[in-house]
Amino acid sequence: MKVVVVESPAKAKTINKYLGKDYEVLASFGHIRDLPAKDGSVRPDEDFAMSWEVDTASKKRVADIANALKGADGLILATDPDREGEAISWHILDVLRQKKAIKKDTPVERVVFNAITKDAVTTAMANPRQVDMPLVDAYLARRALDYLVGFTLSPILWRKLPGSRSAGRVQSVALRVVSDREAEIEKFKPEEYWSVEASLAQNGKGFVARLFSVDGKKTDKLDIKTGEDAGALKKLIEAGQFNVASVEKKPTKRNPYAPFTTSSLQQDASSRLGLSPSRTMQIAQRLYEDGLITYMRTDAVQMAPEGIAMARSVIGKHYGAEYLPEKARIYSSKAKNAQEAHEAIRPTDMFKRPEDLRLDADQQKLYGLIWRRTVASQMASAEIDRTTADIAVNIPGRTVTLRAVGSVVTFPGFLKLYGVEAKSDEETDDEDSRELPPLKVGDKPTLQKVDIEQHFTQPPSRYTEASLIKKMEEVGIGRPSTYAAIVTTLKDRNYVRLEGKALVPEDRGRIVTAFLESFFTRYVEYGFTAGLEEQLDEISDGKLDYKQVLRDFWKDFNGNIDEIKDLRVSEVLDALNDLLASRIFPPKEDGSDPRRCPTCGTGTLSLKLGKFGAFIGCSNYPECKHTMQLSDAASGQSSEAAQGDGVLGTDPESGEEVHLKSGRFGPYVQLGEGKEPKRSSLPKGWEPAALTLEKALQLLSLPREVGLHPETGLPISAGLGRYGPFILHDGKYANLPDVEEVFTVGLNRAVDLLAQKAAGGFKRGGGAAVAAIKTFEHDNGPITVRAGRYGPYVNQGKVNATIPKDIKPEDVTVEQAIEWIAARAEATGTKVKKAPAKKAAAKKPAAKKAAAADEKSAAKKAPAKKPAAKKAPAKKSTVTDEDVPF
Repeated sequence: MKVVVVESPAKAKTINKYLGKDYEVLASFGHIRDLPAKDGSVRPDEDFAMSWEVDTASKKRVADIANALKGADGLILATDPDREGEAISWHILDVLRQKKAIKKDTPVERVVFNAITKDAVTTAMANPRQVDMPLVDAYLARRALDYLVGFTLSPILWRKLPGSRSAGRVQSVALRVVSDREAEIEKFKPEEYWSVEASLAQNGKGFVARLFSVDGKKTDKLDIKTGEDAGALKKLIEAGQFNVASVEKKPTKRNPYAPFTTSSLQQDASSRLGLSPSRTMQIAQRLYEDGLITYMRTDAVQMAPEGIAMARSVIGKHYGAEYLPEKARIYSSKAKNAQEAHEAIRPTDMFKRPEDLRLDADQQKLYGLIWRRTVASQMASAEIDRTTADIAVNIPGRTVTLRAVGSVVTFPGFLKLYGVEAKSDEETDDEDSRELPPLKVGDKPTLQKVDIEQHFTQPPSRYTEASLIKKMEEVGIGRPSTYAAIVTTLKDRNYVRLEGKALVPEDRGRIVTAFLESFFTRYVEYGFTAGLEEQLDEISDGKLDYKQVLRDFWKDFNGNIDEIKDLRVSEVLDALNDLLASRIFPPKEDGSDPRRCPTCGTGTLSLKLGKFGAFIGCSNYPECKHTMQLSDAASGQSSEAAQGDGVLGTDPESGEEVHLKSGRFGPYVQLGEGKEPKRSSLPKGWEPAALTLEKALQLLSLPREVGLHPETGLPISAGLGRYGPFILHDGKYANLPDVEEVFTVGLNRAVDLLAQKAAGGFKRGGGAAVAAIKTFEHDNGPITVRAGRYGPYVNQGKVNATIPKDIKPEDVTVEQAIEWIAARAEATGTKVKKAPAKKAAAKKPAAKKAAAADEKSAAKKAPAKKPAAKKAPAKKSTVTDEDVPF
């Protein structure tokens, strides 16, 4: 018998079916060891020696593999066909050798397959090789670089920029991309221009023609600057006679897109399906492990010959010979620094059409997208007739020309399958949707109306997750396996936020970028980061020594660190004030000094650093305590408005003034000006400009007593806390759904909410109860969706699993919940126990004993137990190109 090691239990189960009883297939659950997140894990002084650590859960899995090897005929390492997969195999082999679990005469083989199908697996088993050490070296170099950058830069950030979280070799460059685009938008000055468009008709069919030239000079987009000029041209056209001066018909072809790479899949899934990159990769991982698609981390656009043959067969069978080109289409990679060649992402069996499979909703959508793109890539080109007609406007003494352009799809080709749905970023041309009537030279169309319209030039668009990934691919930073992780890290660090689909840099992210651009310029340059990626590729090709790459990098990087680490914070702030001046000190309309303090009139505003991050303060502190947030300054408000230091009125009971103020944590109201005046922050959704004295006094009256609980006799109070409005009784909390209700909730309502909360289970430690948003029945016990202190999560028994940020708790399906719980259980070694059958006379357990574990416990690892093997977890990720977690 031979022992085969793969990453996931789902993969192990499928492969075991193909290999039979002569093989025992075990799962490593991704990487079995990693660099500890502490100083000394990579030691440049010892020629970059690296210390690896096996976590508790992985020790049990390594022991299982070691036990299986006793008496085995060989070890086969069958991890994924990329650098990470090669590294996992190397780690497993290295640990087993250290444990002396492999006998000297036990053969060790490495096999790779691009798809989990019987043919692919059996072919791979017949063609084993050894672990590819150049690939492992490239992995080691990347991990060392990421560690050295993260663990060297991040402490400097903490000291020089309090509130900053971390820096990373690729993460910081990606953040710079987003920040640079925001700077472009802020500096953009819109220009006014006007368009002139005539609605004409020929033989009863209408069409539109735009102004093309005046007196022989072509009119560009921005040539017509004012409404007066546009109005004069309108009158000129309305007074003329029209005749078709020229008609040009040009047949064109539109070729299909190449099959998906990791990057293009993430982009199209975002554009067409609304899926985030991280969610796309989660779904693709499941499709791959279920044997439905080929490996989903790839730069390649090529398909294996059998894949091409299958696609052409499907086209001939379902769409007809006219949609099948004479020769197969061959694609080549255009991506900069394309990694070691794998096949493009495609269905393993293209005869399995999306409608023939029973998958959950997201898997169905993503598989359908992959299937359509793959089959369409081998279809005939779309044929389009493009017509351009110039219409002369006959005016005495003047020459005006209008141009009408239209297209007719004469043969849809691949567009029949891919391109008729919501358009992706690649499909921006809308001429296919416009059609002109039959026109010939000499025709005299009639004028219906002339429209003029004012426009303003628009700033460049903010990056979306999809377009950021596209940009990273274009400039050669990051790799397919890291794109989604990098975007997720930027959001998790609160360096960027999502507004709709747009990525908006937070103030924290802008400051970190400005700091790195000022003092570590080279290391956030696109070219430098892309150059490192090229070196990693050369290492994987065996052309470079990875230790030499590390030595060269560290020599320069460490020298830069030595120059910067002794900088005074004041020097850092001076540099940031200059670099961010256009954002935090925008020019005033009256021409006065934008940095003059509006409170004292003599101080100078500048960037300050506090325990919780950056803010703007006055140089005359502590005499002048004027402060404002960066976002307030950047919004264009006056400093007085940003500070919000206004008096709303007088409290009739105390006679003290009620102030509206703005601090580092947002607007708040304050009663009086004593040593410790009473304050209350404005709840989320309350605008300072709309705040009245009555509302302010209501806020200052909190917490308010609702009444005495009829059972305990203890008081119930209502108030506002860090997590929103609540009611409190005997140390136990229940959330209120609406801020306004905190002022009006009555005793009956409060008692009912507390009872509901108790029925849903209290948190450990007597904290606030965690109410169930949704409940699913399951054989192993009910599954609940809950809103917790650290975000929404799903619970079953003792297992809590975090819900991904891009999924709303109310949208969670039972399939998703089962998958997350299974993954969490396997990652922590916790077993989901099957619920016992209910007995008719069974006594109901006390609410306290039946309480669900709070979400905080989900972050703690349970003691290693026998892992459940019902569901596969997402592949355990290592610290990637960001990518040191802090």
